[in-house]
Amino acid sequence: MRHDAAGAELEVPRPAQGYAGDVAPTLAWQWVQAGRARLVDVRTDAEREWVGYVPGAVPLAWKQWPGMQPNPAFDDGVRALLAQDDRPLLMLCRSGARSIAAARRATELGATAYNILEGFEGDLDEHGHRGQRGGWRHRGLPWRQN
Repeated sequence: MRHDAAGAELEVPRPAQGYAGDVAPTLAWQWVQAGRARLVDVRTDAEREWVGYVPGAVPLAWKQWPGMQPNPAFDDGVRALLAQDDRPLLMLCRSGARSIAAARRATELGATAYNILEGFEGDLDEHGHRGQRGGWRHRGLPWRQN
């Protein structure tokens, strides 16, 4: 979990370049529960299927497997969300990197878009594994696996 200088978990968005900001996973979930924002899972279909997914999240891949090619339907997916309402979009990926690019693109398309820090699986640990250093799952937030 990213923290402020005093070590406290971020309870407000952190400013960012090219999109609305970065939010901690717990803050993102609070916003979703309150109906203040929509959670958009920008991981690949394969990641959601094999690793796990957040119930109720909008599945809208930024890149697709195989080959990690840009998803040609991403822009239309964002536009469709914007046509439904003007709630901010909270972008979730594996580790919080692809979601930055997705948040920037969604912002270019007119959305108020945030990146969820740590992503679904968090940072790599000393063994090169995810899931133990931050992330949506590690924080105990809702998720399911097929």
